[in-house]
Amino acid sequence: MKFKSITKIEFMWLILSVVTMGFCLSFLDRTALGTDPCTMFNLGMADLLHISLGNWQALFNSVLFIFVFLFAKDQIGWGTIANMFLVGYSFDFFSWLNHKLLSDALFQNMVARILITFPILALFILAASIYISIQQGTAPYDAIPFILHRKINKLSFKVVRMGWDISVFILGFILGSKAGIVTVIMAFAFGPAIAYTQKHIINKLIP
Repeated sequence: MKFKSITKIEFMWLILSVVTMGFCLSFLDRTALGTDPCTMFNLGMADLLHISLGNWQALFNSVLFIFVFLFAKDQIGWGTIANMFLVGYSFDFFSWLNHKLLSDALFQNMVARILITFPILALFILAASIYISIQQGTAPYDAIPFILHRKINKLSFKVVRMGWDISVFILGFILGSKAGIVTVIMAFAFGPAIAYTQKHIINKLIP
């Protein structure tokens, strides 16, 4: 298996994008207005096992990576490796940092939580758009629907992806993770928001 070549500039943007996603998720978790289904599930599992999100995601992604390596090598690249480890450990670091710098009282005020959430969500979408635009592979979580679609080709990829996300969402809910307005936004508007951001911002930012 040979990774697609990557320039220094692309590598810089790649690392910046996944670290930024971890930064954003640390705030979305603290505002308690929901996260994407994958993070919702991962937070529930990390709490259940009493380990950090970074450690759980490293373990979870490593297991998923085995299936991706066996059945979808074309989905693997530098971005796969970066996403597997840096998002979770960035989340751990920035969660620790914002608990040090920002008081709990700030996150008990609904207006403040909303005012924090929407700029952070916009930044997360921007970072995810950069990550996808660089085209250096997908996260193991995102590669699994490709594998399932190839095995269940009677269903469209969109249906398979929705089924995957819904299944993970249900597992996260069972584990005690909380859904919120951000979860709804991620479920219905994340894809179109990514596409719009790529077309109107990222393609100009990264030629």
